[in-house]
Amino acid sequence: MADYHFVYKDAEGASTQWDDIQRKLGNLPEKPPPFKPPSFTPSPDPDSLPKDKAWLDSKNEDELQDLEDDLDDDRFLQEYRKKRLAEMKETAKILRFGSVIPISGSDFVREVSQAPSDVWVVVILYKDGIPECGLLMQSIEELAVRYPATKFVKIISTDCIPNYPDRNLPTLLVYNNGAVKGNYVGLQSFGRRCTPEGVAFVLCQSDPVLNDGHSRDEQSREAVIAGVQKRFIEKVVADHEEDDDGSSSD
Repeated sequence: MADYHFVYKDAEGASTQWDDIQRKLGNLPEKPPPFKPPSFTPSPDPDSLPKDKAWLDSKNEDELQDLEDDLDDDRFLQEYRKKRLAEMKETAKILRFGSVIPISGSDFVREVSQAPSDVWVVVILYKDGIPECGLLMQSIEELAVRYPATKFVKIISTDCIPNYPDRNLPTLLVYNNGAVKGNYVGLQSFGRRCTPEGVAFVLCQSDPVLNDGHSRDEQSREAVIAGVQKRFIEKVVADHEEDDDGSSSD
């Protein structure tokens, strides 16, 4: 005998006339909505994004070299790309040090006296085991990182000057274009606490010794000196506040 309760169904999401009658009578739940796949949005193609100065600034030198053909139709971006490449090459040319270089007596002429005329060289004469030398060395090492276009070297005092008295250590010599431009004997030359800010301030009093490597022009040098002065003043104020706090707690 046939099963009269068996109902044939169409494809998923469709229903028979019997189903529709049963739903009207409340014998079946409402028909679920047909399946609808979520909309698909393709990820943006990097090549289709608008090209502007910010987009060019995010590129490294190799990527800028490869973009020459892509920017043929945009004269402004092509010129800006050339400017960016020139700036990168100039920066790479200037950023050449970044640490305190140990030298010996036989290296002195080559590394210091014969350094290029556009390079300022700061020489620290020191000896191991002298606390004052270690203190100044800490400041010099920090300045070498902060101002990578200035050349910082260190040499054991008697390797540089035979019989140089230990009482004069540490000594800082500043050279430019083969000539001595500054001579600072003893830790007292750099203030009571000998901080990197204090050493930088002393070095920049008369000459643009420190160079951050961003540019060779006068505006860049003035910015470096202004930054040195600002850091020095902030450090003096901070030290003064520490002294006041210490005295009030006694």
